[in-house]
Amino acid sequence: MDRILIAAGSDKHVSALVSQLKEIFPGVRFSTVSTGRDARRVVSEQDFDMIVVSCPLPDENGTDLAEFVYSASDAMCVLLVKSDIYEDVADKVEDVGAMVISKPLNRELFYRAMRFTAAARKRMLGIRSENIKLQKKLEEIRSVNRAKLALMQYLGFTEQQAHRYIEKEAMDMRCTKLEVARKVIQMYEV
Repeated sequence: MDRILIAAGSDKHVSALVSQLKEIFPGVRFSTVSTGRDARRVVSEQDFDMIVVSCPLPDENGTDLAEFVYSASDAMCVLLVKSDIYEDVADKVEDVGAMVISKPLNRELFYRAMRFTAAARKRMLGIRSENIKLQKKLEEIRSVNRAKLALMQYLGFTEQQAHRYIEKEAMDMRCTKLEVARKVIQMYEV
């Protein structure tokens, strides 16, 4: 956890949140804003690990901001709401994965929720990284298969011969099978 954005309508809420979050995440850099509009602007310009919103903000209730955060960044979003509207807000933002905590804050509950949110973010980033690797592997498989089909169609290779050709070219040229496949596709499917 490196950067946290705090969105709160009053300086009192900001200073209270900063002091509590410094205890939980020592060494983290904090940025603060006082409106949803400012939060959107800052999130669009900078990367944050977490956005903590003390609801309501002067220009919105915070649920739209949570949805924006999840569509525009990899940051986790925590909404702090009055206990009487907790259920309604939680129902609105659970699909985007925002954490909702009721105010007034219980110090121990807040600590646990922040640690859980940090752990969930690490897990999410790990899954996203694995997803990217799998997408690249799938792209390679698709391209190699397309190249094999082109070799079979235009040069009369069998599937095994086409596969062996791509592997041998990759070894001989000291490049990946994907690069060879792209060259074959470019050569025969233009």
